[in-house]
Amino acid sequence: MSEEKDIEKQENNDLDVDLTFKPGTTVARSIVDEMKANYLDYSMSVIVSRALPEVKDGLKPSQRRILVAMNDLNLQPNAHYRKSAKIAGDTSGNYHPHGESVVYPTLVKMAQDFSTRYPLVDGQGNFGSIDGDSPAAMRYTEARMAKITPALLDDLSKGTVTYISNYDGTRLEPTVLPALFPNVLANGSDGIAVGMATKIPPHNLTELIEALQKMIEQGNKWEGKAVYNDLRKKKEEKEEIPETLNSKPTDYLENYISKNDLNLQHKIDELRAELKKNEEVLYPAFKSDITPSELIEIIPGPDFPTGGTIYDQKEILNAYATGRGRILQRAKASIVEGKKNRYHIVVTEIPYQVNKAHMTEKIADLVKDKKIKGIADIRDESNREGMRLVIILKKDAQPKAVLNKLYKYTEMQKVFNANMIALVEQEPKTLPLRRFLELFLSFRLVVTIRRYEFDLAEARYRGHILEGLLKALDMLDEVIATIRKSKSQDTAKTNLMDKFDFTEVQAQAILDMQLRRLAALERMKLQNEYKEIKEKIKEYNEILENQDRILEIVSSDLEEVKEKYGDERRTKVVKGKIDEISEEDMIASEDTLVTITHSGYIKRLPPNTYRSQNRGGKGVSGGETKEGDFIEHAFLCNTHDELLLFTNKGKVFNLRIFEIPELGRTAKGLPLVNLVQLGPDEIVTSVLTRDPKGAISKEENKEKVYKYFLMATENGTVK
Repeated sequence: MSEEKDIEKQENNDLDVDLTFKPGTTVARSIVDEMKANYLDYSMSVIVSRALPEVKDGLKPSQRRILVAMNDLNLQPNAHYRKSAKIAGDTSGNYHPHGESVVYPTLVKMAQDFSTRYPLVDGQGNFGSIDGDSPAAMRYTEARMAKITPALLDDLSKGTVTYISNYDGTRLEPTVLPALFPNVLANGSDGIAVGMATKIPPHNLTELIEALQKMIEQGNKWEGKAVYNDLRKKKEEKEEIPETLNSKPTDYLENYISKNDLNLQHKIDELRAELKKNEEVLYPAFKSDITPSELIEIIPGPDFPTGGTIYDQKEILNAYATGRGRILQRAKASIVEGKKNRYHIVVTEIPYQVNKAHMTEKIADLVKDKKIKGIADIRDESNREGMRLVIILKKDAQPKAVLNKLYKYTEMQKVFNANMIALVEQEPKTLPLRRFLELFLSFRLVVTIRRYEFDLAEARYRGHILEGLLKALDMLDEVIATIRKSKSQDTAKTNLMDKFDFTEVQAQAILDMQLRRLAALERMKLQNEYKEIKEKIKEYNEILENQDRILEIVSSDLEEVKEKYGDERRTKVVKGKIDEISEEDMIASEDTLVTITHSGYIKRLPPNTYRSQNRGGKGVSGGETKEGDFIEHAFLCNTHDELLLFTNKGKVFNLRIFEIPELGRTAKGLPLVNLVQLGPDEIVTSVLTRDPKGAISKEENKEKVYKYFLMATENGTVK
């Protein structure tokens, strides 16, 4: 006996559960095990219930609960705005186990058109700005659903999704929304969980739907199709039970015609047991053979709400194929000529998730630190019509060089590190683009089937009532007499069921029937309605028996969404790579004068330092040197040229002209030893320049190209 207890105790320890635990008792437990268990619970809670989006509707729990609360308040796009505090309060009180101060920031982000590609909330009031301005307090702002939001909630009341109890068990909430469009890709998502983070870029809705329709056209490659069809057939054979499993709170059985059937529950249990053996094929899945290369022809890349330009489609293709990748973004900037011969750089679009005010401050700091030269002023001319950041350049500035520096040193160029993680059946997974689309189509198949199962159940229920009413009208006198003889309504219902074989539902409908229904015209209306109901039942059955027909309906629903809410792409996609910005790209290509003294001092200065003078002019000093020194080499070249320095040791050093410091006319210059590695007693004996193409002189390009240098010493040594 004691051995059995020891075995039971050991098993309990292995499971980290003490089955003998009772309230008020103390249980010895390792703090390490306790910390592990609690941290794991916390981690899974953050992953599943907070940070990661559901692949089916693209929403995190807080976002979904806000939309459900707005739906409860009937805040449709054409409804009056309601205070954000009311929405946040209802969300917190009914669905979200946190305060409304936590809910409100989520609601705000869902309303910001610079944060969300397709805003799901239509906000009225101050909801913040791209400059990082804080939104007004929730008591001052109002909101309702955006125009596209009903497409996420469509058919929610038809048992299309699974419901669970809310945090305090007082009501039910959907685990996902029916979602007519792939919101997880349309709006993207980002969140930090425990041990993982997701960063899904937003995409263009029109392109996403066209890709889905292309996949539907190619056909469903799902291997479980035959098993699924067989199960559906078995289900139909066993019915008279129009039930969708796991579709609470809508319970078709409450309104079913055979409610008084004593064997009903047995039939339900038998059917559930049979279907549970093949749960994975209870509803169809969707598989596609479409390749990432085919997808990228339809979806060339992400489409950010702030526009901009993205580069390197090969890297985008890699991100789509693996679920991870780097996407390089650039601001949209143009160079325009302003007044007084000054150029302006006008920025109208910036990379996604960049704070415009911070970016402007960064530019100003770089100008102040002289890391970026040539900028005279920055003006933010943005208004409700759009963004416009004007960077005014100095007269002598090279616009292209300044723009390249802005790209290199500021957030006008930024990398979006895609890490496409979403919840698939409550499990976080990194998904490629095709898998996202496949899972969405699988979900839409399930939603569409459940919708028609619901419609079929309703049609059968209504048809059954109409059968009873028409039957009652055929024996009207007897029915009326039976009712009149009954002492109470309950007795009348029982008598009708016993005498005429009406069901409880039919008997109640007869008792509720108004006297005007007895007119001949009303009888004809009932007959016509019954005929229409029979046609609907036939249509719904045909749809549910044909998976290809269901796919056609899914495609048709997508087309309707595209027509209503589809728009033009905002982000431009450049297929090629962006070349690494070199220092040369940031230096203006202009003529300059270089001087080298006999003692090895070098400098460069603008050619306009010296000007031509008429006869009798006094001239200007060519430059100051130390005593005994003089200018030995002076030549005109371009800032992008290369300087070749030949020394008395037979060496050649190359030096970019823009690396030579630009100094004033009277400055001595910088010792050459600071720029090139000259040895002791090593001096420069000869100098040549060549342009970026390798030409020694301008004439060389037209005549011939030199491939070699010949050096000769005083003693006759050559190389």
